[in-house]
Amino acid sequence: MKRIKTAERPGWDARAEALGFTWRHLDGARYWDERAYYQFSLAEIEDGLEQPARELHALCLDLVAEVVTSEALMAKLAIPEASRDDVANSWKSKAPSLYGRFDFAYDGTGPAKLFEYNADTPTSIYETGTFQWIWLEDMIAAGRLPADADQFNSLHEKLQARFKAIFPAGGFVHFSSDEETLEDRQTVKYLEDIAIQAGIEPRFVPIDKIGLDADGRFVDQDNFIIQALFKLYPWEEMFREDYAANIGGSKTLFLEPAWKAILSNKGLLPLLWERNAGHPNLLPAFFEDDPRIADLGNSWVRKPLFSREGANIELVANGRRARVLDQGYGEEGHIRQALQPITRFDGNYPIIGAWMVDAEPAGVGIREDRSRVTKNLSRFVPHVILD
Repeated sequence: MKRIKTAERPGWDARAEALGFTWRHLDGARYWDERAYYQFSLAEIEDGLEQPARELHALCLDLVAEVVTSEALMAKLAIPEASRDDVANSWKSKAPSLYGRFDFAYDGTGPAKLFEYNADTPTSIYETGTFQWIWLEDMIAAGRLPADADQFNSLHEKLQARFKAIFPAGGFVHFSSDEETLEDRQTVKYLEDIAIQAGIEPRFVPIDKIGLDADGRFVDQDNFIIQALFKLYPWEEMFREDYAANIGGSKTLFLEPAWKAILSNKGLLPLLWERNAGHPNLLPAFFEDDPRIADLGNSWVRKPLFSREGANIELVANGRRARVLDQGYGEEGHIRQALQPITRFDGNYPIIGAWMVDAEPAGVGIREDRSRVTKNLSRFVPHVILD
């Protein structure tokens, strides 16, 4: 694994704008960054990232099967009591999943280590599945990468196939997000486009325009019944909305399904460790009320059960606390995870996002930052496979 500095493609910014990649700059800072790329060998991808992702996903599914039968474990994960049947029933009915993304620390010299599983929301799915592939094709066409350069990237194709598998007869599927959040809306548009390629007719409904009819069915802004809904909105927030009591009786097929609330929760990490202690791709992790947190010594990471983009993540190294991005997360509780050193490449700390579609590894995207915590403004950098 190497970080290779390179020149940007002429006109890339205008091309990104034309393709709808409108969040390539965030708050005036560069988000998409092609002034460098990460280079992997095929073995690093297949053995170091793809196989661990497949294995960890299987362990996660085993854990879901256990948690849905346990009120105590659901309480440990701060799943509201009134919503626990929704979670359990979605699993028992085999409600389908579309995607998920493992975040790994990896440098090619040792096993990938799991930081968390983003199992519910699709941050960076477009830049991983499409824009970095366009970058690769352009670099090869310009002679700046050899013709046999490749990427670990079948994300777009696997998503299309998965939509077809979930909805073999096509038909309407509603898509929803906060209409005013540019990145969210454009990301959902990308998934709508994939759905169209899969023979599905998408219909967008702003998340705050979803209503309820007299029969307890969710309806869109035009009073059409929502039979299937892709929502870019996390389950931990949905469970705490006024309409949460209507989820189970709505007969709506949700993507992602309610059982993903178990996997998108940082409490997943101590539960996985407790059942698979010593696994080479896991880090020791404990709930904060567990006396075994003493085993972590004076270096650890404190994570809220729910948070986004590095918010309220606290790093303690040899007793010294790093600065925390406080955005108010943590009311539901915290876990502590062993502090994993991240190898610096040219002063940057990369985190590998390994995508799953259903139960199959589908590609990687890389975010890097000058700090050890990946945040909203951390840059996305493309990758190649070269042997």
